[in-house]
Amino acid sequence: MKFDITASVVLYHNNREKLAQVVSSFLNTQLSVKLILIDNSKTDDLKDLSSDPRVEYIFNNKNLGFGKAHNIALRESIETSKYHLVLNPDIYFNRGVLEEIYNFMEKENDIGQLMPKILYPDGQVQYLCKLLPTPFDLIFRRFLHFLPIARKRNEIYELKGSGYNQIMNVPYLSGCFMFFRSSAINNIGFFDERIFMYIEDADITRRLHSRYRTVFYPYVHVYHHYAKGSYKSFKLMLFNIHGAFIYFTKWGWIFDSERVQINDRVLKNYLK
Repeated sequence: MKFDITASVVLYHNNREKLAQVVSSFLNTQLSVKLILIDNSKTDDLKDLSSDPRVEYIFNNKNLGFGKAHNIALRESIETSKYHLVLNPDIYFNRGVLEEIYNFMEKENDIGQLMPKILYPDGQVQYLCKLLPTPFDLIFRRFLHFLPIARKRNEIYELKGSGYNQIMNVPYLSGCFMFFRSSAINNIGFFDERIFMYIEDADITRRLHSRYRTVFYPYVHVYHHYAKGSYKSFKLMLFNIHGAFIYFTKWGWIFDSERVQINDRVLKNYLK
């Protein structure tokens, strides 16, 4: 393989300062790396962020969506790198994070995907390990989060009782930092391009989880600004609903025996 790790960040008129953070975080390593910036913006104003020779800039001149844009990089990377990292444009982390994840993955060949501990900039934990969702989970989180029953269900859905202090094999890991084994992606396929954005991370993690371990690794952490855009924008909320419709039509709405089996195992193994 030509690279130890490739990575991709999808851009869409993002904050330049935050983008500079994620670029410098990824490049701050002695590993052999390449970063691919996939720009869905209407202009190429962010092109100058690719000044480092380890950075490739691809301007789409249209908004392809999250998964379809990342697939451009994944198709290029699976033949040239051992691992591929999908990054959000509002992530940053310290030197040494990539090395520890890389070394851990080298020792654990049955892991297809890894997510480290994700923190807010103030150091608080983001609860981004989840069970496979039911339609009710998403309805509760989006529209009825103020109800006591919804809050209780969400604590279970986000595995808060696990303490987030142990390695866990989780069926749904956040799309903000997805460290993939390239050979695993080659086996199970890329992001589902019918989903414009939101919940494509649940779909791809689930497909990987059926054949590999998909691991939460709490011994390193990264920082995530976490805008929760779909809670602030009606348009993004519609994208979220559209993605959920595709996901549940694909996997099952009410009747999904595999979901029940996987979630029961996770709850038995990790909740205190």
